[in-house]
Amino acid sequence: MKDYSIEMQEYLERLLPICRSITGDGNRETLEILREIIPLKVKEYPTSKKVYDWEIPQEWNIKEAWVKDSQGNKIIDFKNSNLHIVGYSVPISKNLKFKELKKHLHYKECLPDAIPYRTSYYQKDWGFCLSYNDFQKYFNDEYDEYEVYINSSFKDGSLSIGELLVPGFSKKEFLISSYICHPSMANDSLSGVIVAAFLARELLKMKPYYSYRIVWVPETIGAIAYAFHNEQKMKSIDAGFVITTCGGDDIFSYKQSRDQNHYINQFVENAFKNSGLGFKTYPFDIRGSDERQYSSLGFKINMTSIFRGKYYEYDYYHTSLDNLKYVTGKNLQSSLSLYLETIIILEKQIFYSSHEFHCETMLSKHGAYPVFGGEQVFSDSGRSYSETDLILWLLFYCDGNLPLSKIAKDINVDFDKLLQVAEKLVNKSILNRL
Repeated sequence: MKDYSIEMQEYLERLLPICRSITGDGNRETLEILREIIPLKVKEYPTSKKVYDWEIPQEWNIKEAWVKDSQGNKIIDFKNSNLHIVGYSVPISKNLKFKELKKHLHYKECLPDAIPYRTSYYQKDWGFCLSYNDFQKYFNDEYDEYEVYINSSFKDGSLSIGELLVPGFSKKEFLISSYICHPSMANDSLSGVIVAAFLARELLKMKPYYSYRIVWVPETIGAIAYAFHNEQKMKSIDAGFVITTCGGDDIFSYKQSRDQNHYINQFVENAFKNSGLGFKTYPFDIRGSDERQYSSLGFKINMTSIFRGKYYEYDYYHTSLDNLKYVTGKNLQSSLSLYLETIIILEKQIFYSSHEFHCETMLSKHGAYPVFGGEQVFSDSGRSYSETDLILWLLFYCDGNLPLSKIAKDINVDFDKLLQVAEKLVNKSILNRL
């Protein structure tokens, strides 16, 4: 694979300053820049559209926001960092005493140089974020008066998402998702946005056997809206990746999917081993990203993530210190290589689907019972199977979502022997190779 580290570094530097949120012009600007890398399509979901138990919110944009002290000096300025504003802040223009202003100021004492990231998407509110050091420097008298100004707007508009469908020889799809709503934080999740784009570029070049549905969505509401508008297709997807927080200097790790025994987890671990890299494993947890939506009861897609600095786990998480000193194009390249290695492993897998899902196929009708040419016995590790046994196991497991390698491992039989029987069933129109 080509080394994209320099190019990815350039995109990090271009995309980092853009003010992104769950809606708005910053997201469209980001998606337009990504179109330089791959030919993604931009889709818009209109304000007030109901998507399951949620509703697309009004579009939010911001032009200016600041706080001035009594001498007219700007002591907090959105132009210096878009993390200074609480996301989705309502417009305001008034003078406030410090006692009243203080409840709208956010900082982190444990990271005194960092500006924290805060949002208020679904409750009308406003606020500013600043470093604890600046808070102590500029706010020390409860009787001081400050001028507060936020030039933001809410309007009926739309929520923007990016989509790229990479068709393969097979119609069987896998999902790749990253979220675009976080402003000015390099690891969470600008790293994932860029790695997903370059992974998409590699998939387009390799002309894969399987098909890949790749999306860039605002976290939570974007994933929910996309799932709603593509429900039937999403229900046919069994596995995929949420690409996020993969650009830090930390050791590699990965989060298992909802089913820890699912093949996608084994493929990720095999990619680490093939690359000679150590890694830490995190079990599935409900606190995370859009795997909560894709893995919900209606879809149950097994989504996994590879990290270099997992969300919640690194000190700079959700602060201005999640910057280009912590995240580099070289780190993104290393994560891109692991995702691509996992896909290469996935591309080598064989999936079968039974023509009959409701109860057992009548084998004699297809000339497949009791066996093809007499009963053979296969033995592996002290366990014996007739060819009929293998046929019945294949009919039991082949729902299109289990690779043959996993079935062979689960029933403890030689892969090549199972493959021979599976192909006979394909020739008898009992199984379909996906």
